[in-house]
Amino acid sequence: MNRVSDELPELPEYAERVLDVAERIPPGRVMTYGDVAEWLGEGGPRQVGRVMALYGGGVPWWRVVRADGALLPGHELRALGHYREESTPLREASRSAEGHLPRLDMRRARWDGGGADEAGSRDGAGHEDIALAAGAEREVGGGAAHI
Repeated sequence: MNRVSDELPELPEYAERVLDVAERIPPGRVMTYGDVAEWLGEGGPRQVGRVMALYGGGVPWWRVVRADGALLPGHELRALGHYREESTPLREASRSAEGHLPRLDMRRARWDGGGADEAGSRDGAGHEDIALAAGAEREVGGGAAHI
């Protein structure tokens, strides 16, 4: 019989890069799935969403959002708590909105990946160098993964 290993599988390189970007988004700011893909120069919104769904539990997942500003289905109340704690700009919901939940105010909350908030070095394209030091650990799916 084959035994299932207790070790977590190695995190794919693309997933590492997506999670690095999510960790860099300042409190009170957000990036869309498409913004993250564009910033990385590869993949698309669906690929970023898949990474966040599979591995995003150990990073500030609530800062990577849908382009329409709607709260993540199934996680609305948890995300809303984070947004209120971080003073993320919100738009109040209309009375006709389902569940009367607010949306993110994307014009005010959206972050372009730059600015004085960051301490990383910039490459020629103006992007932050988001590589983590070798041997750093990140919590993934309830455990820690070495990257």
